[in-house]
Amino acid sequence: MGHDVIVVGLGGMGSASAHRLAAGGLRVLGLDRHPPAHDQGSSHGGSRITRQAYFEDPAYVPLLRRAGELWDAVAEESGRHLVDWSGGVMVGRPDGPTISGSLASARYWGLEHELLDAGQIHTRYPTLRPSDADVALVERRAGSVNPEESVRAHLDLAGRYGADLRHGETVLDWTATDAGVRVRTERATHEADRLVLAPGAWAPDLLADLGVPMQIERYVQFWFAPSDPAAFAGHPVYIWEGPGGRQFYGFGLGGDGTVKVAFFRGGDVCDPASIDRTVHPGEVEEIRAFAAPHVPGAVAEFVRAKTCMYTCTPDHHFVIAPHPAHPAVTVACGFSGHGFKFVPVVGEIVADLVTAGSTSHPIDLFDPARFSARSTPAHSTHFGEHVA
Repeated sequence: MGHDVIVVGLGGMGSASAHRLAAGGLRVLGLDRHPPAHDQGSSHGGSRITRQAYFEDPAYVPLLRRAGELWDAVAEESGRHLVDWSGGVMVGRPDGPTISGSLASARYWGLEHELLDAGQIHTRYPTLRPSDADVALVERRAGSVNPEESVRAHLDLAGRYGADLRHGETVLDWTATDAGVRVRTERATHEADRLVLAPGAWAPDLLADLGVPMQIERYVQFWFAPSDPAAFAGHPVYIWEGPGGRQFYGFGLGGDGTVKVAFFRGGDVCDPASIDRTVHPGEVEEIRAFAAPHVPGAVAEFVRAKTCMYTCTPDHHFVIAPHPAHPAVTVACGFSGHGFKFVPVVGEIVADLVTAGSTSHPIDLFDPARFSARSTPAHSTHFGEHVA
């Protein structure tokens, strides 16, 4: 059987793209070097934060609203539990980017939210220990997404709609041809009319001609047994901007009785082929020392840790667009450590770009041309002050 479109990479973004394309009636071939829902890239770890009062840039909010609708729809269609809407708490100084950016998005888009002072934070959330200068933005439409279950759900649905999904088949290179595209793997050469590249941390290799400088960074996710598990049952997700502007984030009690915490930025540059997957004692002590003054009960006893990777663009905004040199190729990459909450809407956008060449979703911020020396870097200045 011939294929209309090949999807390279079947993690979060690729699996959602394969689902939407197959649901639209296209003959889809999906390729991934690893088994389904693997832990070698960026779509693993049991939980990812989803939120809407987005400090990164107000331009993301319409996409987050649509993603929230789609998370619930995909959960219902697949029969898998994907999201816990436990609420979210952003904590930091009023003039820091976490609070000021979240508040700008909430106010611009009229999102339901509350702003609490330090005393109110501790009264409502006894697990949290803010300083006198800290405030918190609280929103209900936030929570935790399960990345592995998301990938499985989208792969299940893609297969249900007839997609041919092949795992354990590494893509070596691709070529745009007069007839469409050709993808060479370690096993075979595949041809199709169109190509979607959602390769995660392997983007720098497969998209070296895109003109986007992407850097792969190593991060560690940590799980601790809390001192009082009941205090973290149903706990909202949180992002805390601590000293020096560094952020860490955390979740409520998981099914195994642990809570997860991690740093948001500051990872080491790495290569996916040689990433150090050993978690060292000093790394455990670093996160414990940073988190303990703020959420002391969360980091009582270390249980385990696992590495993951961010594929970062210089401005930490995504790349979602037709390839500027090859109209038959659509790229979705550079999600910079904050992309997973967008997975289902990215799938919808990719399907639009493949089938129609455009989308009604606002994606100007994600144009790879912003890195061209001939263009001005993209800003959502029409939304107010840009928050990097």
